[in-house]
Amino acid sequence: MFWRVGFAWSRSCALELGRNKSLSLRLCGSEEDLSLYGYIIAYPLQEYGGIMSALGCDSWWRKTLYITGGALLAAAAYLLHELLVIRKEQELDSEDAIILHQFARPKTGVPSLSPFCLKIETYLRMADLPYQNYFDGKLSPQGKMPWIAYNKEQVCGTEFIIDFLEEKLGVNLNSSLSPQEKAISRAITKMVEEHFYWTIAYCQWVDNVEETQKMLATNGPLSDLLRWILSQVTGSIVKREMYGHGIGRFSKEEVYSLMEKDMRTLATFLGNKKYLMGPKLSTVDAAVFGHLAQAMWTLPGTRPEQLIKGEFINLAMYCERIRRKFWPEWFVDVDDLYYDGLSEEPDSPSQLPDLGLYSRSGSFQEQESALSHHDTPSPDSDLTGRSLFDSDMDTECSEMEHLK
Repeated sequence: MFWRVGFAWSRSCALELGRNKSLSLRLCGSEEDLSLYGYIIAYPLQEYGGIMSALGCDSWWRKTLYITGGALLAAAAYLLHELLVIRKEQELDSEDAIILHQFARPKTGVPSLSPFCLKIETYLRMADLPYQNYFDGKLSPQGKMPWIAYNKEQVCGTEFIIDFLEEKLGVNLNSSLSPQEKAISRAITKMVEEHFYWTIAYCQWVDNVEETQKMLATNGPLSDLLRWILSQVTGSIVKREMYGHGIGRFSKEEVYSLMEKDMRTLATFLGNKKYLMGPKLSTVDAAVFGHLAQAMWTLPGTRPEQLIKGEFINLAMYCERIRRKFWPEWFVDVDDLYYDGLSEEPDSPSQLPDLGLYSRSGSFQEQESALSHHDTPSPDSDLTGRSLFDSDMDTECSEMEHLK
């Protein structure tokens, strides 16, 4: 049984005071003070006689509370629906199929606002492993995203996912690296994932949260409210975790200074190389691309975009090289490779299509057949029709044969 504490008085009033204590009230539109005296009493909520009948004259505020409470409950129910049961999982034969669980695609056409989701999906394409996307918002049993399911086994954490796939499927993007190169590759990966990541997350979810909020893909009559709730909750989590990490204890200028140092390190190490470790892809490229792509395509007009498209232009060309090679359905304007100080939003942002059961080899066969039916060069081609990035494509087949 629930009880309520109120103030017993001979007139229609319910107040919390104390025994033989008085309260001075000034009625609306009156200069006269009214003093009340009485006792504190407790009464069950099930009973509506006696003191509860005194609240009859104040039914307007109860109705307001009911309406407000109902609206909040409806919003909470809708939020739970969007987060936990966005859609029912499709029935499919999951034997020997990689099921990738990740966040929903943003509205702007970028594959993911999560560097780690973009990392693991890019890795699967680099290794030419077919997979099925599930944008169900379901976290792993450890509360992490992304995660995969393979033959009823669940693995979370991008590093453990890659180790698992290498063991189960025999793929290895680092097979051509020496022990020293593998050590350097791991050091770069950890710098990006354990340090640079927090500076990007700060820019996305703290300093630029209003713009990031617009990119979230939500549907329904409460989509605007849901986007606001998601962005605020994520921003609070990021700030709390950044403070625990230590980097969140610095000022905004100091955080961006650390970001610039990390980007300068990556740009210096990359130099004029095709990929970070040389002419061939390795696992570190998936990790670095997943993070740099956020600065490249999700933070218009911000400090990281200015850096990657300005002083560190080799990083921008590196990102574009990987995007063109492994994301044929991800279209970006070629003029967007350079920062010009303008950050106009497109009138109709293109939605990245869900390719479902993805295989990179199949997608490139379709791409080649489509190109054969077009005589006019694309904006990314010269007058002869040759791709301005064809040097990135000529060793593709040999690389994949070597990996297999």
